Amino acid sequence: MKVNIENLVSISEANQNFSKVARIVDENGTVIILKNNVPRYVLIEYGQLEKVKTIDDEEVEEVAKRVLSKHMKAFEELSK
Repeated sequence: MKVNIENLVSISEANQNFSKVARIVDENGTVIILKNNVPRYVLIEYGQLEKVKTIDDEEVEEVAKRVLSKHMKAFEELSK
């Protein structure tokens, strides 16, 4: 994930001025909320949630295919 420095907000700022954080999400799509200067939370529009889930599922499938192809011989031997 690429992070735009303008999307970084401290947790105290998010707590004190949530409307500002919501505006940043509206303009840029995401906000990264920092706790002790470490990224801790990601805030996205609700409509983007399904898109994020789909990407995660696709990534899992890619990893599964890669592992399966790498260890195909072992899987074939188990099925004998």
